[in-house]
Amino acid sequence: MIVGQWWHAGFHLTTAIVGPTILTLPYAFRGLGWVLGFLCLTIMGTVTFYAYYLMSKVLDHCEKAGRRHIRFRELASDVLGSGWMFYFVIFIQTAINTGVGIGAILLSGQCLQIMYKEISPDGSLRLYEFIAMVTMVMIVLSQLPSFHSLRHINLGSLVLSLGYSFLVVGACINIAASKNAPPRDYSLESSSSARAFSAFSSISILAAIFGNGILPEIQATLAPPATGKMVKGLLMCYLVIFVTFYSTAVSGYWVFGNKSNSNILESLMPDEGPALAPTWVLGLAVIFVLLQLLAIALVYSQVAYEIMEKKSADVEQGVFSKRNLIPRLILRTLYMVLCGFFAAMLPFFGDITSVVGAIGFIPLDFILPMLLYNKTHNPPRSSFTYLINISIIVVFTGVGIMGTFSSVRKLALDAYKFKLFSSDVVN
Repeated sequence: MIVGQWWHAGFHLTTAIVGPTILTLPYAFRGLGWVLGFLCLTIMGTVTFYAYYLMSKVLDHCEKAGRRHIRFRELASDVLGSGWMFYFVIFIQTAINTGVGIGAILLSGQCLQIMYKEISPDGSLRLYEFIAMVTMVMIVLSQLPSFHSLRHINLGSLVLSLGYSFLVVGACINIAASKNAPPRDYSLESSSSARAFSAFSSISILAAIFGNGILPEIQATLAPPATGKMVKGLLMCYLVIFVTFYSTAVSGYWVFGNKSNSNILESLMPDEGPALAPTWVLGLAVIFVLLQLLAIALVYSQVAYEIMEKKSADVEQGVFSKRNLIPRLILRTLYMVLCGFFAAMLPFFGDITSVVGAIGFIPLDFILPMLLYNKTHNPPRSSFTYLINISIIVVFTGVGIMGTFSSVRKLALDAYKFKLFSSDVVN
């Protein structure tokens, strides 16, 4: 029985969007500068809110027609009427979910490593060992059977996102007012081509930060009718986004400028010299980030689990029956082990975020919702809604292509820094 309320949707949406990737915002601004950074952040927020609102209306339209969809891929296949679209969305969602899972485990391991180095600066444990610890915890938590069962965890996730955002912003303001403030340089790349590539990579990062490739799965947890509830959930989510995104981006870039790391916590704790913020502030922020990352990995893993268990589960038997429990335990454990393995083997968080944004979130969140709405609601071609939707599709198709090229280019340029199973995350 579906009993989810609008605030549950708000919890799920906030966990899916407002995560520790916001600590990458100053790094994204590094490739854009102040004016373009503010502009792109605002445009991304406006377009994604609009896209998610349209997606909710499309889902409601299909449900009224007797076709309730609880999966993005089935919705796209039904509305656009082509079998290849089903597999295209599966590919995109798999790229997003796996990328987010790997990134969450990697960043969780990095959080544990940060705390370990503060306690034992000369300790011998390496990053991949902390990643293994996180993976073990995720294997246990991954056995929660459904999306709706995560609602209380996702409420905690919302509170944690506000907590570490405020701590980071407070730390940055304190640094700016102190005598130990680092020199500020907001200059961009020297050559115009390098600036363009950096800008598109930064836009891809923003797309990943705002991205939410699981909105139909979230709406499916709500008791019908869902549209009004989803709008309220979106408003809750975007209130949290407004508070956390702008404050983190502005304070971090203000203090560190073009020296911002892909994780602002790394900027607050430089390899050389003392930490730039009180230990208790940094420690608490790291703990909050670590705990929320577990929730995020759980949320984005749900789609992968559903794909895997569609064939293995027997719907006629209970969730905790031996017939369903054993395959679920094996499949989810294997999935988490693979995510943990790749996180340990390929530790480059900033580049992962950029690639996932360009390849995954831009087509799924900036293009498909407008296409689906135009197809289901058939607004007149001369109407403002139709023209806006087509404009967004055209612009973000171009942005996605350039972002993919720029992100892959950056991966290639950073390749010399990569070491398999390295103990340092490449920025």
